[in-house]
Amino acid sequence: MNKKTKSPFFHIVKRGEIPLWQNFLIHILALVLALVFCAVLTTLLTGLNPIKVYGTMFEGNFGTERKTWVMIHALAILLGISLALTPGFKMRFWNIGGEGQVLIGCMASGAVMRNFPDLPNGVLILLMLIAALAAGAIWGIIPAFFKAKWNTNETLFTLMMNYVAIQITAYFTIRWEVPKGSGKIGVINQNTQAGWLPKLADQQYLLTIIVVTALTIFMYFYLKYSKQGYEIAVVGESERTARYVGIKVENVIIRTMGISGALCGLIGFLLVAGSAHTITTTLSDGRGFTGVMVAWMAKFNPILMILTSFLIAFMSNGAQEIASTFSLNHSFSDILTGIIIFFLIGCEFFISYKLKHNAHREEA
Repeated sequence: MNKKTKSPFFHIVKRGEIPLWQNFLIHILALVLALVFCAVLTTLLTGLNPIKVYGTMFEGNFGTERKTWVMIHALAILLGISLALTPGFKMRFWNIGGEGQVLIGCMASGAVMRNFPDLPNGVLILLMLIAALAAGAIWGIIPAFFKAKWNTNETLFTLMMNYVAIQITAYFTIRWEVPKGSGKIGVINQNTQAGWLPKLADQQYLLTIIVVTALTIFMYFYLKYSKQGYEIAVVGESERTARYVGIKVENVIIRTMGISGALCGLIGFLLVAGSAHTITTTLSDGRGFTGVMVAWMAKFNPILMILTSFLIAFMSNGAQEIASTFSLNHSFSDILTGIIIFFLIGCEFFISYKLKHNAHREEA
């Protein structure tokens, strides 16, 4: 007895690797759709002209020379964190601890900056850098060690380390508060500027931008052409294969997370010595989590991360300008940014998969 069953009109099929231009086109289409959706939402909720709103967004990023530098600096910090997280993710080590690793780097460099203000400035900055790199590396190595030895869940472990770093920072913020009862440390060494990075071409953020640019180039060649980059890729593909070809997987995990944590510490150092000159629990401003998304959207390609970091920094700064200019609740800017990011993440489905029409819907 033959029994006929109906199959669906379409089924999902995994794509092969698509051309770069097609990948780019899909992202542009997703961005356009996101902007149209945000325009409609803005009109319905506020009655504002969407063209004027987007003009304000552009103004918030490039309206003045200072706004342009602030936007580029925000891009550089986000890009730096994303680059730091990339080796772990390429190894399939799900490091959600970038926030804590950056913050502990801020804490270490700020502690040196505060407690040794009489040292020569060059020596002080060098000690701050070493302290930040070491603290960040330790914060990365701890969960990696437990993962390598006892196969603990790295996602939960690194997430927990974020809260530990936040509480350590909160403790010393209260202990070092100036003035007492303010709950803030204030600007460290404001009069002497000891431990502050020098300005290049009279621009406060230029040195940070140069360092992150160098880090981008380094990470590209490190992952693509170095022996350690090859080992990271093999471990990420299959630990069994890595062991078969003689790679010591445990050592690779610990070493890679040490490098990743140290680079997060470097960004923490740049935040304290280069721009903020203080320590707060919110200094990393959630960019340790946003960096995860930037790395994923760029498919762990350091060059593509420049574009994704720019897009998110532009949208974030622009949305804040919208909220400020039109006296909207600050949450409104977060809503717009979230919608745009949602569309961009959603388009990844169409890059990785396609819908295929079933030519024969009935089978005997």
